[in-house]
Amino acid sequence: MPQRPRSARLLSAFLLAAPLLTGLACLGPEAQAKPQAPMPEASPVGPVDDHPVLREIAGQVDPAQLHATIEKLVSFGTRHTLSDTTSPDRGIGAARAWVKSRFEAISKDCGGCLTVVTPAQTVTGKRVPTPTEVMDVVAVLKGTEEPQRVIVIAGHLDSRVTDVMNATADAPGANDDASGVAAAIEAARVLSHYKFRATLVFAALSGEEQGLLGGKVLADYAKEQGWQVEADLNNDIVGNIQGEDGVVDNTHVRVFSEGTKAVETAKQANQRRYSGGEVDSPSRNLARYMDGIATRYLDNFSVRMVYRTDRFGRGGDQVPFLEAGFPAVRVTEAHENYTRQHQDLRTEGGVRYGDTIDGVDFPYLAQVTRLNALTMASLAWAPAPPSDVKVEGAVKHDTTLSWAKVPGAVGYRVWWRDTLAPTWQHDRWAGDSSTMTLANVVIDDWFFGVSAVSKDGYASPVVYPGPAGSFIAVPDPAGP
Repeated sequence: MPQRPRSARLLSAFLLAAPLLTGLACLGPEAQAKPQAPMPEASPVGPVDDHPVLREIAGQVDPAQLHATIEKLVSFGTRHTLSDTTSPDRGIGAARAWVKSRFEAISKDCGGCLTVVTPAQTVTGKRVPTPTEVMDVVAVLKGTEEPQRVIVIAGHLDSRVTDVMNATADAPGANDDASGVAAAIEAARVLSHYKFRATLVFAALSGEEQGLLGGKVLADYAKEQGWQVEADLNNDIVGNIQGEDGVVDNTHVRVFSEGTKAVETAKQANQRRYSGGEVDSPSRNLARYMDGIATRYLDNFSVRMVYRTDRFGRGGDQVPFLEAGFPAVRVTEAHENYTRQHQDLRTEGGVRYGDTIDGVDFPYLAQVTRLNALTMASLAWAPAPPSDVKVEGAVKHDTTLSWAKVPGAVGYRVWWRDTLAPTWQHDRWAGDSSTMTLANVVIDDWFFGVSAVSKDGYASPVVYPGPAGSFIAVPDPAGP
């Protein structure tokens, strides 16, 4: 078949590419030349699956900064919740004071953009025999348009040895969980130079080893402040790459998520058991969101989703958030080394026990930190997840979804997947509508969801229809 002249082919290619180039020129906030600049106007034809500014953010995460943070935290000897709170250089009090000063220094570098608070509660319990103040150290980067909508990253500051009540022995806690605190501080350092429509919260929690106390302190504080927590990313044990069995894995991180909501009512549970939703809680779709971020933006690094709230028989500070009705996940290294967790410093049978800094792989921790920072940025630049998502299509060949529009969305994306598929497989752009009918897609054979998309092309997590998938706790008007 004869070809057109080369000049004609080039002109045709240019004309086809021109609208795309024009659209790319409008995209933001990657169009920002300087941090802290307002987000530009943009009008994409749909979601954008690659944002250069997210790659820019990933490039700013520094393993050396992570190392310096963990080195400093280890230097306090022990950070046990019941340890000294008055010494300037040893114990939980000194560690909290240093984290507060670090957040304040980061805030100074961004022109005072962070508000540093220290919510606390006095606690007595099984692992806290006398009344003790449990204090979190929290930095808040207020959103420009939806300050009540909040994305949290947290790690726990406290450490322990074999005896959970031993508050005096050296407990370096380099990986459990100075690594999570370092990720939160580094995310604050990098993200503080950008503006976001939603609020970002960076937290160092106390009391995790004594009963998930710091997570409850922050979850209670969130409710008191009227925060609408869209995501809590709890980073706990995120810096080691070699298991005690010798297996090395520096290319995966596990993200644990609950399948059904902790706050689900009995009637909602009955509805879910009949119609589905066991694997589509907002926390589970948050885990899928992180999986997508890793796939698009991180080289040779991926999320391994685990369909559990936490490791078997164990817990983390995401649990109090779930119990408060907030979506939350636990981020943990791919292959744990139990000789370095909850252990007295010692050597037995040629095995060295204890959670020391040499057990942390900093290039790996940097990748985990990038995943968190990119997830937070993408969520905070996106609109809130759609609310009141519904699906219908019984005894029909077509399926219809509907939803309530949310602020900042210019359009919506409808998703569906096979009921056995772990991630969303198919999607269709619905535009600025509140409903879409999928012709010849039978409701019985698929799971469905909807995400909201901003003018910049940032998408929210997918929302499964009904109370099972709603990112906002849905009370049952008829009662439990």
